[in-house]
Amino acid sequence: MTATPTAPRARPEPPAPGAPAGIFRGLRPLITRIHFYAGLVVGPFLLVAAITGLLYTLTPQIERWAHADALYAPVSGPELPVGEQVAAAVATQPGLPVTEVRPSPEPGVTTRVSFDADLAPSYDRTVFVDPYTAEVRATLDTYSEWLPVRAVIDNLHRSLLLGPPGQVYSELAASWLAVLTVSGLLVQLTRRVRARRERLLPRTGGSARSRIRSWHGAVGVWASVGFLFLAATGLTWSQFAGSNVSSLRTALDWTTPSVSGTPLAGSAGAPVTGDAVGADTERVLDAARADGLTGPVEVLPGDPGEAWSVIGTVRSWPTGMDSVAVDPATGTIVDRLAFDDWPVAAKLARWGVDAHMGLLFGVANQIALAALASALIVLVVWGYRMWWLRRPTLPGGRRYAGPPGSRERPSPASVALLAAVAVGIGLAMPVLGISLVLFLLLDAALAARRGEPAGPDRVDAGGAAAERVDPGTRPPP
Repeated sequence: MTATPTAPRARPEPPAPGAPAGIFRGLRPLITRIHFYAGLVVGPFLLVAAITGLLYTLTPQIERWAHADALYAPVSGPELPVGEQVAAAVATQPGLPVTEVRPSPEPGVTTRVSFDADLAPSYDRTVFVDPYTAEVRATLDTYSEWLPVRAVIDNLHRSLLLGPPGQVYSELAASWLAVLTVSGLLVQLTRRVRARRERLLPRTGGSARSRIRSWHGAVGVWASVGFLFLAATGLTWSQFAGSNVSSLRTALDWTTPSVSGTPLAGSAGAPVTGDAVGADTERVLDAARADGLTGPVEVLPGDPGEAWSVIGTVRSWPTGMDSVAVDPATGTIVDRLAFDDWPVAAKLARWGVDAHMGLLFGVANQIALAALASALIVLVVWGYRMWWLRRPTLPGGRRYAGPPGSRERPSPASVALLAAVAVGIGLAMPVLGISLVLFLLLDAALAARRGEPAGPDRVDAGGAAAERVDPGTRPPP
């Protein structure tokens, strides 16, 4: 019996050129190439950011080990009044104004007294005092609340120890991490695969390049939410985008609130130096404790004639950052602010920054950040490995035709759309906007040099446009 041949299935009609699907179909090869080029160029910056970020996740343990002499004191009896501890620190730094006091938060931990020693921005001279004997155990130059070892790692991660010029590197890395994540998701989730599970789970068979590509895509999908979170929160510290974020938060009243430091009536004020500092600190701290402020705190002396602030320093979950303003002369509470009363946007910003720093959920937070940093490292390495297996010049003089998507020209509408997005992004994030425009110009120049034909070509099983090359010139798997 002869089988009746089956008629070929009719292909669906393509959408109209102006339809969203048509625009996306025109965008896809361009997005694929941007993902490819950006990975090659920005990869080293991402690798440095990931390695230094991985090192940063270990800083709490490194800091406790490297500065154990400053941080800890043997419990040798009841704690002395905090005023005596502060006075002992002040005696070692005559004439310097006190900027912050952090009383011992738990048994066996020293009290910190910081001074304005006219150091680099955000740096203070901090004296560590034994709370049981008032003995000065160490004097270190600290960066905000971080001790020297964490300060070095923090600045290495943010600016490569180059100051403001080096912050361009971290802004470039954070910006393009978001772009590479979104573009990678679009490429991976629209791939032509035999089974949908291949978009989420790596394959174990096939050529070396196909296996690496599968792992690269699957790991990228699973880590995408974490990468976008790191990019968004990292940009808040950036030089250009960060200032725009701050301006937006101010305009929308999303800034971190604080207790009022308005001048005190009838107070002439005096510099926060000398023997009176210890007594004032003790009076202010006692008033804050009596008002219900518990847990670890920092005492911030105000300007002459202004109230002092006492702020909770618990940045883990649940967050304890209630604060009060106190008249240092009388111990009168002049203002209160509970963390529960912060605007929602300010809380989210606080939690986002603390999670980025590994503070919000303690060790679990550190492990999650370490996993994301490790994932980013292997993704960059896999990306370069895929490029090497598909490199332009191969052994024996054989050549392979162009990057992924190079046989398809984007439609004019898709180019216009992406250019408009680049301009819009450039207004808020100049580093990303300028670099994105450069990538578009580079892509156009390389396309013109290759003399690409107009119109789509065939698409391989991985979703990237395949090059028409002679079978004998294809690279080995």
